[in-house]
Amino acid sequence: MAELTDDGWTAGGPLAVTRPTVEYAEEPLGTDVDRPRLAWIATAPGYGATQSAYQVVVASSAELAAAGTGDVWDSGQVSSDAFRITYDGPALAPRTRYHWSVRLWDGLDRVGPWSRPTWFETGLREEGFGAEWIGAGTEAAPLLRRTFSVDRPVERARLYVSGLAYAELRLNGRRVGDAVLDPGFTDYDETVLYVTHDVTDLVQAGENVVGAELGRGFYGMTTPNVWRWHQAPWTGDPRLLARLVITHTDGTETALVSDGSWRVTSGPTVSDSLYAGETYDARLALPGWDGPGFDDAAWSDAVVLAAPRGVVRAQEHEPIRVIEEVAPVELTAPRDGVQVVDFGRTTAGWVRLRVSAPAGTKVTLLYGETLLPDGTVSAVNRHVEGGRFQLDEYVAAGNGVEEWEPRFSYKGFRYVQVEGAAAELTLRVAHSEVRSVSRFHASAPLYEQIEQAMRRTVLSNLHGIPTDTPAFEKNGWTGDAQVGAPTMAGQLDLARFFTKWLGDLRDSQHDDGQLPVIVPSAGWGFEELSPATEWSTVYPFLLREMHRWYGDDRLLSEHWEPVLRYLDWELARVEDGLSLSVLGDWIPPGYPAGPPPEDRRLTGTAYLYRALLAAVEIGELLGRSEAVERLRKSAELLADAFNRDFLDRSAGLYRTTKDPDYRQTSNAVPLAFGLVPDDQVERVVANLVADVEARGFHLNTGCLGVGLLLPVLTAYGHSDVAAKIALQRTYPSWGYWFDQGADTMWEMWETDTRSRNHYFQGTVTQWLLENVAGLRNLANGWERILVRPDARDQVDSASLRMDTVRGRVSVSWRRIGRVFHLEVQVPVGSTATIHVPSAGDVTAVPAPYAGEPSVTDGYAIFTVGSGHWSFTSRTS
Repeated sequence: MAELTDDGWTAGGPLAVTRPTVEYAEEPLGTDVDRPRLAWIATAPGYGATQSAYQVVVASSAELAAAGTGDVWDSGQVSSDAFRITYDGPALAPRTRYHWSVRLWDGLDRVGPWSRPTWFETGLREEGFGAEWIGAGTEAAPLLRRTFSVDRPVERARLYVSGLAYAELRLNGRRVGDAVLDPGFTDYDETVLYVTHDVTDLVQAGENVVGAELGRGFYGMTTPNVWRWHQAPWTGDPRLLARLVITHTDGTETALVSDGSWRVTSGPTVSDSLYAGETYDARLALPGWDGPGFDDAAWSDAVVLAAPRGVVRAQEHEPIRVIEEVAPVELTAPRDGVQVVDFGRTTAGWVRLRVSAPAGTKVTLLYGETLLPDGTVSAVNRHVEGGRFQLDEYVAAGNGVEEWEPRFSYKGFRYVQVEGAAAELTLRVAHSEVRSVSRFHASAPLYEQIEQAMRRTVLSNLHGIPTDTPAFEKNGWTGDAQVGAPTMAGQLDLARFFTKWLGDLRDSQHDDGQLPVIVPSAGWGFEELSPATEWSTVYPFLLREMHRWYGDDRLLSEHWEPVLRYLDWELARVEDGLSLSVLGDWIPPGYPAGPPPEDRRLTGTAYLYRALLAAVEIGELLGRSEAVERLRKSAELLADAFNRDFLDRSAGLYRTTKDPDYRQTSNAVPLAFGLVPDDQVERVVANLVADVEARGFHLNTGCLGVGLLLPVLTAYGHSDVAAKIALQRTYPSWGYWFDQGADTMWEMWETDTRSRNHYFQGTVTQWLLENVAGLRNLANGWERILVRPDARDQVDSASLRMDTVRGRVSVSWRRIGRVFHLEVQVPVGSTATIHVPSAGDVTAVPAPYAGEPSVTDGYAIFTVGSGHWSFTSRTS
């Protein structure tokens, strides 16, 4: 039974714990974090439940942890409502599994049960590999193998490995793990990642063999390209660093490391390139090479190679995996000997081939997102030299039915063109295995179509870094992430993913503070497209967002100094109070080659202003008062210069002398970022609405304005205008794309767009989540929540379910006639301000605990704690 407390809240049973994590991961294997953060979600029935204290124990066994005995560390009872704490016990040993559990006290000082014990395992840490980097120095993907014997029972076995750029591991003829394109891509001069594998079940008594096949990736790229990945300062042939440690039941260990005693040969993967594709000659395959009993006398001793300059660290973010298999939806034959396979979706990954052909038959697989007029696949990339692009080649061995799939490249495509022999293909969808955290529904089918298309597009562009397109570039464009990050975090759990990429940003920074426009970078993007303020200001913005989404204060401390150095670099190049920039509002309608002819100092200055305010908030959280005042003053000076040069006070709008036309982005951005003087806001909004209406309720925004336009219109009372833009079906609009066959977001509004899997024009999805569904995260890992469905025009119902670091948050509303019904779920540790649309009385359930609302602007406003709340009102 729930009980009524002195302050009027109800509380059910004591707090329980769900989803314990370490560094955002469930049971991470091989972390190198010195003092890992342990987190949990508190749950309780009733209303207004709070956490008043916690106790965490870390133990050497699951049994001790389950009993609440911390023989490694016991925090004791700590009065705090924290949902994440830092391990504060003795230094963690390398290669050790630690078990932990937590219990919580609620606001009535009742203690809950110990959580189910969970664990984390440390990596090599300071112990290191004690191994050498080895390889073969060949164009073909090398095969490496090493035999070893096991003569005692095995308790556990771990394989620690880094392959540059990629390594597929084998042990006794079986694949190690199921990750692909592993480990993750980094600036190899700064950071090199290694992965820990549990291979206990693969080790056998007697003779064993560990093997590896290595791919080139961006480490050993040989395909010439405009971004100069083939000339990166770290460029080298593929290489392997490995350490196998077998712990026996008697406490002894057997260890094996990579060194010159390994054997090596060229493998059947004749060539591999992230851009060009792969060539595999099955006639060169060596059956059994990765198992005991194979004769490697014809192989050579491995070549000991120089170590990369980067620090070797454990990979803490999600690996890339094959997520789904998809069968074709249509097969066509545009000409003799050519088969085109349509998988019915635009995605990222590759295909698995099944073919039966005579020995020496070459089967080619050409991947593309579109078809040419004659029905064949279009696969041309002007940024990559040599002519070959997204083309796999398989040379048959002539051994009946043969199966193959590429190992060291991925492609962006919908169609695959097959030549050389008839073949069966299966689509293998592959991307970083990030967790979905939300589900959105609306009675307007187009809204759901937009949200799903954006979700597919984002996933297609997550391969260890946030890319712009899985087909043409595979680059981590900072501007794309800047505009897309809030939507991306509203759909997916990106805590680990963005933590890693923030490290990439720091690694890519020049000593003077400058950042490139793509991260990681081989050097391209510092001068070629610099300065580009709207792109590189992603660093402070994303850092601030990580605290809002996940309450991550450690990241703030770790990145404060490099962020400050970056902003000082930006401020040092300000001229006449404005920030110079070369990119601007990229690819609005009618400008498929880039931005409109406006003065790009407008958006550059606005984005620097927002970045400075983000840094001010970070500095306030960290207590850096001196820097905060300096940054705040710099932001004020930018705002003054911005309005001096770009605000036409007589007309009530923003424009530049370089471009007399009205630009929606030029006006939505200052409204969204709080740059418009109070006395001009009403006129600037009115002119924005008038322009939208004059265009037949169409947008004219590029990637910077597209995600801001609808929220701005809604915020200033024009949700009806926003809805008309969102529901358009003529050019330029998302509905127009879908009517042209799109299932993902496109790079350009025009139908001849280069890329059809490009998320930066799909950021309207944030408006769907925050305004149509009406759920907004305000601060500190969902500690404060705003529920305000203020974009209800032309839609009768909407819902959004979100799994956050504090637990499940959900909102669901429906309107029948004038009756409006709203349900909200608030997790323990959060406070929600709920705006119920109302033209009169509002019924709240449970009424005694919801309190009396305040009323303003047609909303009844309640402030509530945890629980499931229901509201019914009458609207006008």
